[in-house]
Amino acid sequence: MNYQHQGMAPFLKATLRLQRRLRDVTTARPLRGAYVSAFGSELPWLDGVMTHPDAKDAYWHGASLAKSTQRLRVPTALITGWHDALVDQTFEQYDRLRQAGCETALLVGPWTHTSALQQGWPEVFTESLAWLRAHLYADPSGLRPTAVRVHIGGEDTWRDLDDWPPAAVATSWYPIPGGHLTQLAPADSAPVTAFRYHPADPTPSLGGPLLSRAAGPRNNATLEARDDVLTFTGPPLTEPMDILGPVSARMSISTDTGHADVFTRLCDVDAQGRSVNICDGFVRLRTTEQEPSQVTVPMSSTAHRFPIGHRIRWQISGGAHPRYARNPGTGESPVDATTFTPVRITLHTDSALILPSSSELA
Repeated sequence: MNYQHQGMAPFLKATLRLQRRLRDVTTARPLRGAYVSAFGSELPWLDGVMTHPDAKDAYWHGASLAKSTQRLRVPTALITGWHDALVDQTFEQYDRLRQAGCETALLVGPWTHTSALQQGWPEVFTESLAWLRAHLYADPSGLRPTAVRVHIGGEDTWRDLDDWPPAAVATSWYPIPGGHLTQLAPADSAPVTAFRYHPADPTPSLGGPLLSRAAGPRNNATLEARDDVLTFTGPPLTEPMDILGPVSARMSISTDTGHADVFTRLCDVDAQGRSVNICDGFVRLRTTEQEPSQVTVPMSSTAHRFPIGHRIRWQISGGAHPRYARNPGTGESPVDATTFTPVRITLHTDSALILPSSSELA
C-alpha cells in the first residue's frame, strides 16, 4: 500500500525487501516498530492499525461504510472469492447496499484476493461486461436473473441464488474424546482434551484468506500433525452434505493462565484422508479459573458440498502465525510484549461446530 502508487520498480523492490525480512519482522520482540527494517521508514497509519486491532474501537468509526452506503443509489456489482482476505467485508457491504435499496449483484468464486483475474477471468469479465452493458447502454439481456452467483466447492459448479445468505438450517457437531465429531448433544460440560500453545513456537498459518501467494485451500497434513493442533472428524458421509452460508463455532474453553487465542477451521477430508481447509475464524479471549469461558467464533462463509465418502473435520489451535500476532500469554498487548508464557488450553464437550445446512444445492 505504501509503495504501489510510486511505480512498478519501487513497488517490486519494496515487495522483495519485505519478503526477505518478513520472518524477522513477525518474530520480533516487541512487534511494534519492527516493520521499519522492511519498509525503510516509520508508517503512522500502520502504527495506528497495530494500536487499535479491534474493529469496534472508536478509532475505526471514520472508516465505516454504514453511513456512505445508506446514501448510495448507484447500481453496484461486487466480486470476491471464498479465500479472499476481504470476503467478509464484501458480504457486509452487499447486505448494507441491499438494505439501502441499491440494486446490487454479488459474484463469489473459488479465488483468493490476488488470483481472481488469473483463475476466474471468464466469470469476472462476463459478469462485469454484462453489468456495464445493462446500466450504461440499457441492455439487460446479459444479466443473470438472480442477485447472487456463487461457486460451489466440492463439486466445482456454480449456483444462482436470490440473496445471500440463503435460508439454511443450523446443524451442530460436537467434539468427543478420541478426535471424533458427533451430532449427539453432550449431557454436560466435561473436558474433551487439552493442548499446550507456546508463543515461542507458535502454530503456523497455512493457506486460507491471505494477501499472498500462500493463500487458498491447502493440504493441512503438516499442520494437523503438530501437538498444538486438535482435530475432530465426523464419520464418512453416506449422502452429500451441503453447507451454504456463515459458519461459526461455539467454544467452551478453559486455560491455566487466563489469556489465550483460539483459531478454528472447517476442513473437508476426502476418501484418501487428505484434509483441505474451507473456512476459518479467530478470537482472543480471557478465561477464569472457576468456569470455562463461552465464546462464539465467526468462521466466515462458504458454499461447499461434502460428497459421499468425505468427512467433516473441525480443526482447533491456539493461533495462526504470522496471519495473527501471537498471544504472549501474559495479558500484555501482542504488539508490545517481550515476555512469553505458554498456555494450556482445554476444550469442553459443550463446544460445537455450527454449519448452515441448505437445500439450495439439491
